[in-house]
Amino acid sequence: MAPQPSPQETSQFVERFAGVLANSGVPTMSARVMGAMLVSPTGTMTAAELAESLKISQPAVSGAVRQLLQVSFISRERLPGSRKDHYRIRDDVFAAILERRNQMLGEWESTSRSGAELFGPDTTVGRRLTEAADFFAFIHEDMDLMIKGWRAEHPR
Repeated sequence: MAPQPSPQETSQFVERFAGVLANSGVPTMSARVMGAMLVSPTGTMTAAELAESLKISQPAVSGAVRQLLQVSFISRERLPGSRKDHYRIRDDVFAAILERRNQMLGEWESTSRSGAELFGPDTTVGRRLTEAADFFAFIHEDMDLMIKGWRAEHPR
């Protein structure tokens, strides 16, 4: 059996993980909440547990939880006999994150294509925007296939 990390090692990991998420565009407090929930043995935590674990205020937890609920990265539930909300990290949260990013690639592609039409396909700007749109379309298609493949191999 592997040794359990100390509370300090766990906290350092959560902050390092949150930093990686924050560098990729996830709001910092939301990234910290995700990190804490990810290493929670049950995958669920109350707002008070999150605040204590992360040494942040209840309003900071509330804002982060609200953002994560809005994008369906976590869910809210009540455990039998409890009057407190418990937040659960979504099982496929990382596939969900990449799915949302992939939707953005589709938007970037369509916006780039409309720009290429606006400036004219034979202009320098039009060619640049067409290349961008083609790139986004290529990545979007591959990412879509990868996410579908992952879900096929790892059904919920």
